[in-house]
Amino acid sequence: MSKQKRALEAQAREVAVRHGCIAVRSTKRLPVNGGGGFQVVDAETCFVKAGQRFDMSAEQVIQFFEGSPA
Repeated sequence: MSKQKRALEAQAREVAVRHGCIAVRSTKRLPVNGGGGFQVVDAETCFVKAGQRFDMSAEQVIQFFEGSPA
């Protein structure tokens, strides 16, 4: 994995934590669970807020919390 991709994933996790959530990455690369993408989980309730099937990229996690740029 490239340094740039690792940095982007770390940024996605940090943004999620700032909003009281956890960005969880699937360890399995199966098509059934999004092929290794992210899921956003509420840290307090463990409720899945987005990416039910681990189908979010790191960019999508960041956009989920910060919205699309103006």
